[in-house]
Amino acid sequence: MIRLCTQTAIDILGFNGEEKQGIYKLTGAVMHHGNMKFKQKQREEQAEPDGNEVADKIAYLLGLNSADMLKALCYPRVKVGNEMVTKGQTVPQVNNAVSALCKSIYEKMFLWMVIRINEMLDTKQPRQYFIGVLDIAGFEIFDFNSLEQLCINFTNEKLQQFFNHHMFVLEQEEYKKEGIVWEFIDFGMDLAACIELIEKPMGIFSILEEECMFPKASDTSFKNKLHDQHLGKTKAFEKPKPKKGAPEAHFSLVHYAGTVDYNIQGWLDKNKDPLNDSVIQLYQKASNKLLCFLYAKHGAEGEK
Repeated sequence: MIRLCTQTAIDILGFNGEEKQGIYKLTGAVMHHGNMKFKQKQREEQAEPDGNEVADKIAYLLGLNSADMLKALCYPRVKVGNEMVTKGQTVPQVNNAVSALCKSIYEKMFLWMVIRINEMLDTKQPRQYFIGVLDIAGFEIFDFNSLEQLCINFTNEKLQQFFNHHMFVLEQEEYKKEGIVWEFIDFGMDLAACIELIEKPMGIFSILEEECMFPKASDTSFKNKLHDQHLGKTKAFEKPKPKKGAPEAHFSLVHYAGTVDYNIQGWLDKNKDPLNDSVIQLYQKASNKLLCFLYAKHGAEGEK
């Protein structure tokens, strides 16, 4: 029933059959990316596929040759000086590349769909009503929390602050202006401290961006800068106190939903999110026309 409703909605919005198939296939491919596994070759740091079954499914959905896709992931061609050379990748490097690619596919497809839907709904007539869509991801507190959890939790902090401000602060100010008698509600949740710690200049994101610009920067140098800047100076930033047997943590943030321990391993590589150009070139020649269209202009005018 849900599937039928989705197809009907997409039809009403003007997507043709080929575009619908493209959307479904790219969405499926993005989900399958999470099941790809790579292993280290014996006596080498070089990564190689740990089975081809998942890669074959992804390649089919994307309209690629599976062997070409795996070769491009494990042995991408990179520019060194004026020459293009083949460079073997480690398992973490390949995993980061896979994550960056599937995020890129989803982002491009999502933006394309938003543009198409806006075009279809644009009547060129004066509007009096609108529908607002709010999609809130759940707050995440796991045993092991990384950059992905910080981004999700930061988004929730911002949404909660927005909700609080409009539903409590502004609403009660309006009551006061209109002389309405009511009992003041002190919701006691000013989330500015945690939000500013993450997004302000010299906050976590700012320091992460800064570290990514230095060739010799490392997880350790990033952690040290965070501690130097915030430990003992910002209430929302704490030294982690993990339970016995829990994964290593490098700092803790006091969020509105609870204190979360974060591990910063690999954050610099994740933040750079470099797209594997060898794979992108395959996308540009894919038999999946939607994928081909989404990446047709990649690389032009400095697009990333």
